[in-house]
Amino acid sequence: MEFNLGNLDLSIIVIYLIGVILLGFYFSSKHEDAEDYFLAGRNLTWPIIGFSLFASNMSSNSLVGLAGAGYADGFSVYSYEWMAVFVLILFAVFFLPFYLKNKIFTIPEYLEKRYSYTVRAYASSIAIILNILVDIAATLYAGGLVINLIFPGFMLWQIIVGLAIIAGIYTIAGGLSAVMYTDAVQAVILILGSTLVTVFAFNAAGGWEPVQAAFDNPDHFKIMKPIDDEKMPWPSVFTGVLLIGFYFWGTNQYITQRTLASKNIRQGQWGAIFAGFLKLSILFIMIFPGAFAKVLYPEMENLDMIYPTMLFDLLPTGLLGIVLAGLIAAMMSSLDSGLNSVSTLITMDFVNKFKPNLSSKKLMKIGRYITAIVMLIAIFWAPQIGNFEKLWDYLQQTLGWFCPPIVALFVMGLFTKHSNDNGAKAGILIGGGLTLAIILFAVLSPGYKFNSVYLDNFLYVAFWHFIITCVVIYLGSFTGVNKPAAALAKVVWTRDEFNRETIELKQLSWYKNYRIQALLLIVLVVLIMIIYS
Repeated sequence: MEFNLGNLDLSIIVIYLIGVILLGFYFSSKHEDAEDYFLAGRNLTWPIIGFSLFASNMSSNSLVGLAGAGYADGFSVYSYEWMAVFVLILFAVFFLPFYLKNKIFTIPEYLEKRYSYTVRAYASSIAIILNILVDIAATLYAGGLVINLIFPGFMLWQIIVGLAIIAGIYTIAGGLSAVMYTDAVQAVILILGSTLVTVFAFNAAGGWEPVQAAFDNPDHFKIMKPIDDEKMPWPSVFTGVLLIGFYFWGTNQYITQRTLASKNIRQGQWGAIFAGFLKLSILFIMIFPGAFAKVLYPEMENLDMIYPTMLFDLLPTGLLGIVLAGLIAAMMSSLDSGLNSVSTLITMDFVNKFKPNLSSKKLMKIGRYITAIVMLIAIFWAPQIGNFEKLWDYLQQTLGWFCPPIVALFVMGLFTKHSNDNGAKAGILIGGGLTLAIILFAVLSPGYKFNSVYLDNFLYVAFWHFIITCVVIYLGSFTGVNKPAAALAKVVWTRDEFNRETIELKQLSWYKNYRIQALLLIVLVVLIMIIYS
């Protein structure tokens, strides 16, 4: 199938790309120190935070993958989205106040305050590796494949280089401010474009009845699957999906750096709740079109072709350019987020640690150099992903392999005073060893099946991995010395913290109370689950 772009559509895309680059240079003149560059001067408000969280989470992989899931696998993939709402609420209630109260630059920095620098360095190293080899490189590779369908005259490596350079230029120049403000623009374009695709696809399919008739299995439209479902049985949603979601939204620098730039705690909490609200739309604007495509293209075999095919078949000139700009925007949001987060982690967790006398301006300059280096590494690695078939097959499981020990360190650290540095290091040793063992087993024996449903599914395996690491941290903490009570008060949640916040929230109007906002959001989730159950 050939995809052809008109001059108007091409002009819209070019204007958009030039615009985001100019925005990056605009913010470059406003940075004076590392806090400005890495955390936007800690001066961002909830709409920018919410839009940026949403845009950074959505990439070309998401648009193409969710449409394919709506076509072939059903609505169960939405579990990752609605569970993110609950994770963001938990993050806003428990974790974000401590992150902001301690004025940290990186999420692993919290682990140093709670345990030691060794624990911080471990978590930061894992985050850097995952961000470069998975988040950035995979987005470049998958995004390059999609754009290559649209622009077949370019080679894949040329598209990858072009994407990386464009995202790298405004990220290097403008830091987190450029990333977040461009993300806000890109989120609006992404939502608008996806909504247009849904509307046009719904009309072309002839409404909802033909769509329902196109699927033999009525469970296709159910979000929660039976316990014997191979891909996502309902218990796995409350084990592995919850765990991976918590890592992604609560402990991953790639995402949470946006909330660290909050003007204050309330702005950060409102931003997290707003992002949860935006996440609810994904069922309707990204998964639904895939279901509609079953009527339009009943014999479609290549699921990656569904989304681009709908764009070119259904959208008129002009609108096509806007939606394609949204597709590129999704890629840019993921790339700029990955580049900026890795730069922040390396600069603040390692360079600043071993060169503590460097000025804030010098750190900002080093951060820009690191962003450029990370961009080059990702450019060289991304094309190689296609040569490692097993690695690519298991990309979706990577977070399930690596996140359990990290989440265990945060959960045990925030909610138990008993946990100490000895226990954390034991958790790293055993949890990291299990990660390595699981990866080796999965790569060397990809066709092997356990004799238990609770071990066949990587979502169950990730949960047990987490539980084991928590137990090891707890037992290991019976040795060694706990931090003094005054130090723990700054990093461990207690009921007193909740009560103190309750008193503060009573002084606000009801609609400004993020807990009430969270309850309304939960009501919306429940209604969606009832409708599609």
